[in-house]
Amino acid sequence: MLIALARGGKSMTSRSIRLLLIGIVLSTSVGLQNAHALPLPPPGQEPDLSIEASFAPDVAVDFTAIVALNNCSGSLVRLTTSLGTDEAMVLTNGHCLEGGFVSPGQAVVNKPSNRVFKLLSSDGKKVLGTLQARRILYGTMTNTDMALYGLTESYDAIEKTYSVRPLTIARNHSASDRRIAIASGYWKRIYSCSIDTFINELREANWIWKDSIRYSKPGCETIGGTSGSPIIDAETYEVIGVNNTGNEDGGRCTMNNPCEVDSNGNVTVVPQASYGQQIYWVYDCLDSGNTLDLSRPGCLLTRPKSQ
Repeated sequence: MLIALARGGKSMTSRSIRLLLIGIVLSTSVGLQNAHALPLPPPGQEPDLSIEASFAPDVAVDFTAIVALNNCSGSLVRLTTSLGTDEAMVLTNGHCLEGGFVSPGQAVVNKPSNRVFKLLSSDGKKVLGTLQARRILYGTMTNTDMALYGLTESYDAIEKTYSVRPLTIARNHSASDRRIAIASGYWKRIYSCSIDTFINELREANWIWKDSIRYSKPGCETIGGTSGSPIIDAETYEVIGVNNTGNEDGGRCTMNNPCEVDSNGNVTVVPQASYGQQIYWVYDCLDSGNTLDLSRPGCLLTRPKSQ
């Protein structure tokens, strides 16, 4: 499967996922679901952007390029290979898509969308304006929980209108103990902690995520509505993952209670632990034309199944 990524919005085809679940998400296909991994507010409740922004005291990360969705958080992002004239992108969770949760083993590719995103000022005190989606470039809840929206405007156009530049998605896997910040546009709150460790496999209900990021405590006890927030390296300011879930009450591998599974199949439950998912995998799925090619050797992103 091939789709043009951030190149003026032209698509090509060859043959032709909590905080994932932290809150309540309205899904046309699945109905209402609770999920810490999907930090979502009650259905129909818009974020209260009049609340005062909350900054982490020990990192310099602010709300630059952070957006609020009607049910999640997100960020304006670019790839290291993106050009200013390219179709701009917004990153969030696959479970935050307007169509509801993406089924296990499935992916959404190049689907039209008219989603809007509220772009915050760097101090979080106001909404600079709204960004308009044109399509869902890619979205899944299998192995990772990520979605990329293609916007109607280019990076250059957004910078000219709002004086905002996108965050950059890191090309490589991050490391344990790296200081991170998680910036929620929905709640206008920035969390700060470190990467505790990486989890071989994280299971929640019917979904499985690979190489998940567990946060250290205290500092990053994310809540409903923080789903889709970028995980930002506090030194490089690159986006190294996307916030998506957490274990709410000590349950084992159930909705809102993900469990950890090691390479030997041993299951561990870490109550109140919060997690994020990998996104750097997108780079191994790009061809020389900056086109997303899910059939490329080494590409770890889930390919859509025929309906």
